[in-house]
Amino acid sequence: MKIALWILIFLGTFCFMEFMAWFTHKYVMHGFLWSLHRDHHKKDHDSWFERNDAFFIFYAIVSMTLFYLGNYTWFWYGWPLGFGILAYGIAYFMVHDIFIHQRFKIFRNANNWYARGVRRAHKIHHKHLGKEDGECFGMLVVPFKYFKRK
Repeated sequence: MKIALWILIFLGTFCFMEFMAWFTHKYVMHGFLWSLHRDHHKKDHDSWFERNDAFFIFYAIVSMTLFYLGNYTWFWYGWPLGFGILAYGIAYFMVHDIFIHQRFKIFRNANNWYARGVRRAHKIHHKHLGKEDGECFGMLVVPFKYFKRK
């Protein structure tokens, strides 16, 4: 029973993180912390790193804190919560930084319907260089219209 609950918490956390990514992207990154996210939309530096990369630190700290609590307290579900956040972070990095923005030159030839839809949605998001008028703030779940053939 405990393993089934562990898996359910892990999967629920992973799915909830898509909402958190959307919410954080729309209201925090394109809101009061635009100063950190701006260089992701308009590159104004020569570095491989962006100020935008600082956002992963917040969720990494949350995940590590949950691992700590799961290991050293009665809060055993810190483990599946922490792993759900970690797994989403890895998926986000693979899709956003590697597949879409090609920070590492792998997955260049991915061209299935899902890959094309995610790429289209992100391209639409990046057509706006300012923090206003943005659209498509999610990462793994994007509106169906981006999967339709043109």
